[in-house]
Amino acid sequence: MVDDVRSGRAARPAPRGRRPLDAGALLEQTPDGLAVIDADGRFVQANPAALSLCGLDAAHVAGAASPFPPRDADEDGEDPGAEMVTVWEAGPGPRREFAFRISRLPGRDERIVAFRDVTESRRHQRRLAAIASAASRVAAKRSLGSTLEALAKEVLEADALAGVQILTVNATSERFQVMGTAGFSQADNFFDMLLECREAGADLRMIDAFTSRQPVVVPHRYATIMSNPAWQALKDYMRSPEWDWFASVPLMVRGEPVGILNAFFAPGQEIGRTALDFLLAMAEQAAQAVDYAALLEREREVARREERQRLARDLHDSVVQQVFSMGMQAESLSMLSGRDTVVDSAYVMRVAGELGHVSKAVLSDLRAMVTDLHPIPLADQGLSAALGALAESTMGRTGLDVHVSITDQHHELDDLESELREDVYRMIAEALHNSVKHAQGSRVTIDLGLTGRRSQRWLTGEVSDDGCGLPAQNADADLRGEEGGFGMTAMKERAGRWAGHFTILSSPGEGTTVRFVLPLPPSLPTGLHRDVFARTPDTPDDTTDGAAHPRENAEEP
Repeated sequence: MVDDVRSGRAARPAPRGRRPLDAGALLEQTPDGLAVIDADGRFVQANPAALSLCGLDAAHVAGAASPFPPRDADEDGEDPGAEMVTVWEAGPGPRREFAFRISRLPGRDERIVAFRDVTESRRHQRRLAAIASAASRVAAKRSLGSTLEALAKEVLEADALAGVQILTVNATSERFQVMGTAGFSQADNFFDMLLECREAGADLRMIDAFTSRQPVVVPHRYATIMSNPAWQALKDYMRSPEWDWFASVPLMVRGEPVGILNAFFAPGQEIGRTALDFLLAMAEQAAQAVDYAALLEREREVARREERQRLARDLHDSVVQQVFSMGMQAESLSMLSGRDTVVDSAYVMRVAGELGHVSKAVLSDLRAMVTDLHPIPLADQGLSAALGALAESTMGRTGLDVHVSITDQHHELDDLESELREDVYRMIAEALHNSVKHAQGSRVTIDLGLTGRRSQRWLTGEVSDDGCGLPAQNADADLRGEEGGFGMTAMKERAGRWAGHFTILSSPGEGTTVRFVLPLPPSLPTGLHRDVFARTPDTPDDTTDGAAHPRENAEEP
């Protein structure tokens, strides 16, 4: 009939014997929701489609709250018939979004509402916008932490999820760190609680996603966790906001996992193909951000190495040789003073001795600078080897006995990020230099190690000598950065850069101890190549050979 009207032909009459449907039957059969609401926005009556969309039954619809605004709220709009969008969350069902239009009934307080479900279409729009926004953030080259924090919020808001976590892995440390979170509150002891659950028998599903390099989807995860005693340590943290399904998606860079994205779906939501595809797309954006941050760090490391090599080469080729020449001149002056001339030999001898002494001291200091600035031991051999080389060089140059003790049972020191390792090396080198220059002792001890329990660890370093010690006022001046304390000030600043503590312990005649403690970010072993839960020396071993094995039915994000 429509085609007939558009073409200008006369409409065909209805077939004989077929009675047209009345208006009531049409309202009953229409797929869109139609409802009458009162001035307070409550239902008066509704067609079956409206009841189905809102999860109501016909016997209780009259007087029930509707998702639509009361009369006063919609009278300010310029176009009362314009389509608007509202959100409907009733009971345990899924969150829905309705596009609706309101028309006033002449002479009555009631209004009629026509509405339809646009949840999926709007979710699709938000997903596309989230992917575009995430790509823009990665391209903007922000810091990794701020990028992943914003990306987690994008995922949360796009699909109206309960919570999102993004965890990344350092290129060498094989330990997870939370870099982005949304929905859940911050908890510094999150990994401690997670490990406690694991020791009680829970199973890490996010580790499964990471090691298998495949997404893991677990239906009705919330109920499983809340009913499983193995999850007792994390129940309070994960109780709110309430969620249901769980998904963990690996962040992949050139076929290797660099992190995971954990998604906690709100009650009523299920993880279908489109939802999983969206998580995979966002995980890809997060992986690109991680890859870019790693590339930037590698470029910075190369630049630092090249600059140090250039400086070391320049010092050796120019300053060191010039100072050596000064020493040769002083030696010649000393020889000249022994001849039968009118030159005051005593004066020449004194000047020559002073010049020779100064030149040797400067040459020694410059050689120490070249050794300290040379990046090869730290970058190529690791922190432990670099400290060993520093000790050997110092002993050969000064005759001091320098002893290095490293506590690193699981060989994790060289897994720390390069800037942290560099600052640690510089602090120890500066403290050792001060001992050589001022202590007048015979022995220096360097202690460095990782301490801590579970996910919270500290990097602790000490440089102690048996020298003359410092007067109390001198130690205080060094810590405050007053005159003469430049080296100590630099050490204090390096420790402060990592939110650490720096102290000097010294008394006249009792030697000096320089100590720093640097907290490491809370983290969790990935389990990709090492024992995920290998105990550290500071973790008390409270289990026995007869301890219960992990329960097979326990699960964990």
